Amino acid sequence: METPVILKTNIKGKIKEYFAVHVGKLHTDLGIIDLDELRTKSFGDLICSHLGAEFVIQKPKAPDFFKYVKRTGAPMMPKDIGVIISYTGLCSSDHVLDAGTGSGILAIYLGGIAEKVVTYEIREEFMEVARQNFCLAGLSNIELRHGDIAVEIQGLDEKFDVITLDTMDASKAIPHVPGVIYPGGYLAVYSPFFEQAKEVREAIEKTKFTDVTTIETIEREISFTARGTRPSTSRVGHTGFITIARY
Repeated sequence: METPVILKTNIKGKIKEYFAVHVGKLHTDLGIIDLDELRTKSFGDLICSHLGAEFVIQKPKAPDFFKYVKRTGAPMMPKDIGVIISYTGLCSSDHVLDAGTGSGILAIYLGGIAEKVVTYEIREEFMEVARQNFCLAGLSNIELRHGDIAVEIQGLDEKFDVITLDTMDASKAIPHVPGVIYPGGYLAVYSPFFEQAKEVREAIEKTKFTDVTTIETIEREISFTARGTRPSTSRVGHTGFITIARY
C-alpha cells in the first residue's frame, strides 16, 4: 500500500487522525509509526505506534483531501461543491470543463465522479500544487492545462456535459460556452461578490441558456452539549454565490 491513508484512533473518547503520505516514520504525540508497514496492510487493518497506540487504516475520500492537501488559496467549500454536483446531476459518463483550478480541490471532487475533467489554471505555481494533489488523490482522469479560460475556450474543439467556472472574469468566458457544451448540459459559476454574480447573470442572459438560478448556501453546524442543543457559534457563513444554468 503506497497510496495516502488516514490513520485514525480513539483515545479516551477523543478521535485523532493523521494524513500519511510517504513511507518512512510518522512522528505523533502517540508515538512513532513505521509507515513502511503499510506495504503489507489493507484498508481496515490496524497499525501500531512504538508506544502501542493502535490506528485504523482508512482510505482517503475527497473531504480528506480538502482537509489535508496543500492549498494555494481559499478553495471552494464542500457545501458549495455539493450544490454544484447536485444541481448539475454530475454522473460517471460526464466530461467536465473546469476553470480556476487553484489547489485542485473542486477538480478532485468532480474527478471522483465524472469520466473526465479538463481543468484550466492561469498561474503556473498553482498548477504545480494542483498536479501534486491530483497525484495524491490517485486520479488519472483529470487533465490539467495552462491558460486563461476566457481565451482558451475560444479555440476548443471539444464539448462537455458540465462546465464549472471559478474565476473573477468568468463573465468573459460565458459568451463562448455554448460552443463547447452539449445540449442539455449545465454551466455552474462560483462568484464571491454580488457584483461578480450580476456580471455572470448579465452574460448568461445574452446566450440561449435556460433555467437560470443564483443561490447562496448557508451552513450551520448543530452543537450538542450538556447545557443544550443549538447552532454552533463557529460556523461557515457566506462564501459565495453559485449560478446554475442549463443549455
